[in-house]
Amino acid sequence: MNTAHAVPVFTLYGDGLGWPTPDLLHWESIAARSRRHDWHIAPHRHADLVQLLYLSEGWAEVEIEGASTRLTSAAVQVVPALSIHGFRFCEQVQGHVLTLAAPLVASLADQLGPSLPVFDRPGLHPAGADKAWLDQLFAMFAHEYANPAPARDLQLRSLTGQLAVWLGRRVLARRGERPLARGDAHFQAFTRLVEAHFREQMTVEQYAHRLGITPAHLNGLTRRLAGQSAQALVHRRVLLEAQRLLIYSALTVAQIAEVLGFSEPAYFSRFFKRLAGQTPGAFRRQR
Repeated sequence: MNTAHAVPVFTLYGDGLGWPTPDLLHWESIAARSRRHDWHIAPHRHADLVQLLYLSEGWAEVEIEGASTRLTSAAVQVVPALSIHGFRFCEQVQGHVLTLAAPLVASLADQLGPSLPVFDRPGLHPAGADKAWLDQLFAMFAHEYANPAPARDLQLRSLTGQLAVWLGRRVLARRGERPLARGDAHFQAFTRLVEAHFREQMTVEQYAHRLGITPAHLNGLTRRLAGQSAQALVHRRVLLEAQRLLIYSALTVAQIAEVLGFSEPAYFSRFFKRLAGQTPGAFRRQR
């Protein structure tokens, strides 16, 4: 595990670097993806995503940062961004995987507060007496995700908030944790800056200056940890916000361009088509 640069970076395992949805979370059953890979998810990492794996029935072998654990009872495993992790499941496994995008993680972390650091460290939380409630909660995730309805975004955020509170209340004081490597800390600081300033059309040089490092150093970090340049990560966040505004708001394309800091709607439309493969109007009509 010392050769982290050799570990593949995915959004969803096996799907490359493109976030597949304008939602801020992705749901799927454990079986849906692991079955395609012979029940074995090889070690990999996510640059700016947090995963919450809920094992309801069956067993799983979980490896995070070189430490292996065998789960034989219901539990929620928190997998932070940048953590190298892999899984092996039995064929009878039942459970769910929630993948949370950075904006949603940041919002939840702010609401939980610093006393409940749920998402910045790996954490295994046995379901215990709450198994029936967790089964019901994740069943609601599955239904809402598969059957889009009015106020879907609000409902998904509400369900995620309930789960975050449950996790937060089970976070215990831990001693002897290793500090983040300096590169990891810089990368996490960069993702927080992007979340705060992506609408301002800041340059990579400006982000690097705020971090106290050079642009070359920043690009080296993002390519090593996320597989993309710093500029590409900023553009990906702008694209996600544009997609969400096209779907969940009544703003015109020109208004969305202004909200996202573009000087001209035509420039925004070219940017969107280059990254999404279609114009903003076509994307809105398709959705």
